[in-house]
Amino acid sequence: MTEKHTILIVEDEAGIRDMTHKYLWKLGYDVVSVENGHDALKHLDSINPHLILLDIEMPGMDGFTVCQEIRKRLTIPIIFLTVSREKMDKIRCFELGGDDYVTKPFDFEELHARIKANIRRYYMYSQKEINVLKFNGLEIHLDTFECQLDGEKVELSAKEMELLIHLAKHPNQVWSQEQLYDNVWSLDAQGNIETVKVHISHLRRKLEKDQKNPHFIKTVRGFGYMFSG
Repeated sequence: MTEKHTILIVEDEAGIRDMTHKYLWKLGYDVVSVENGHDALKHLDSINPHLILLDIEMPGMDGFTVCQEIRKRLTIPIIFLTVSREKMDKIRCFELGGDDYVTKPFDFEELHARIKANIRRYYMYSQKEINVLKFNGLEIHLDTFECQLDGEKVELSAKEMELLIHLAKHPNQVWSQEQLYDNVWSLDAQGNIETVKVHISHLRRKLEKDQKNPHFIKTVRGFGYMFSG
């Protein structure tokens, strides 16, 4: 593995929990095991797992309930471990936010294949999401060089888009006109520093509901401009 992933095992059966822990540890994963849902939720933030193996049939708080609580905080992959072969139980796994399930007794090689597939799929999707900047109804798509406001496409010129991307990539940072010009127009021999003010005005007209009290692109008197999401 190029990156060491952390797997959280939530399983009340000591034999299954220990064998699974040892198997994944030997493969190079960081593994944390707990025996019930309460401990899983209590230590979830400190463990910061990349994937969770979650038993359904646990006393006290069952796996379905634990999954619902995890989904309030994290979107990472959850693979259910279950002895049930009932179709409705499998459907419920997915309805509650599970990504996959493995029926006990399971083959360790199959389990590992499912772990790898779910981690790969999740982080490929997450990487795509990184290429979209989102701020209170405003979406800036870095791959396609497009902008949307409240679901509607906003037509921006190339320089307007470059300026917006530069500001949005550094939220709450103040930039002087000179700094913005150097970063966005430095290679454009036709430009001059006044064009920054003109393009800021154009962006506000297209993005702000109230241009006199802008939400996204604010003026910091005596210093320059700042993007606020």
